Amino acid sequence: MSILKLVATRILLSLLTLLLVSLIIFFVLEILPGDVASRILGRDATPETLNTLREKLGLYDPAVLRYWHWLSHFVTGNFGQSLVSSRAVTEILAPRVFNTVLLSLYAFLLYLPLTVLPAVIQAIRRDRPADHALSVVTLVLLSMPDFLLATILLFLFVVVFRWFPAISLVDPTSTALDYLWAMTLPALTLAIVMAVYAVRMLRDNLIEVLDSDYIRMAELKGLSARRVLFRHALPNALVPTLNVTALNLAYLVGGVVVVEKVFSYPGFGSLLVDSLQLRDLPVIEATVMIAALVYVGANLLADIASVLLNPRLRTA
Repeated sequence: MSILKLVATRILLSLLTLLLVSLIIFFVLEILPGDVASRILGRDATPETLNTLREKLGLYDPAVLRYWHWLSHFVTGNFGQSLVSSRAVTEILAPRVFNTVLLSLYAFLLYLPLTVLPAVIQAIRRDRPADHALSVVTLVLLSMPDFLLATILLFLFVVVFRWFPAISLVDPTSTALDYLWAMTLPALTLAIVMAVYAVRMLRDNLIEVLDSDYIRMAELKGLSARRVLFRHALPNALVPTLNVTALNLAYLVGGVVVVEKVFSYPGFGSLLVDSLQLRDLPVIEATVMIAALVYVGANLLADIASVLLNPRLRTA
């Protein structure tokens, strides 16, 4: 019952966070300079046409009323229509979200071995040349901006070896192999960016767990070193790393903007940049809310997983 109460409390806090995010994003867009009607009609628009369009878009309604209409429609899955193209926002979002989800899944699959393998090697070879070499590589990658890493990978695998395309363009007619081929470099970039944040933490946690009493007791019982490492030590060391992984999952939604731009990948992040440039408010609000939903949901799942995997937290 205590676990259910904890989960219910976290869910309510997450919903409250999303409500605050919706308030902030809506009213921040309200106070931004510029006028949506003027941007749509251009500089040559007459005052009459501007007034007609503003009335049609409901821009003369009170901000609180427009917020309530937007939020009530949003929770039912109706994100409205684009102010620029007059297309349904869901129609615009669907292919972009699909592309980013595929890219994120691919990047996350690469992220797991890129995080676990170096951390395990460093933990079992602590203070040895392999540990020092991997620490140096991790620090170098950690200090490297996303766009620089992406550019280096482009130069290495496109110019030098010519293994992958320079532009990661996909469309509805692309096959699964086309998607895999186009997503490899951006997914590898995202995976490396995420892994460098988690490797160091997992290494330190794993060393701490390996030095604990119950691990020594398992070794004294005659269990093999591999079983002690992967059956007893690694699962417990992974628990504190879940929060970093949750942040990485959120980064996959909001932080792919740079990577998608470098590789010209038609995903969720590039759509957000384009809609900001056009002041397409319904698209901006929908993209930001989806990103916030993923961010809050990832942290919620990480908190719940930490409680379920750690008996001490369950007891507390």
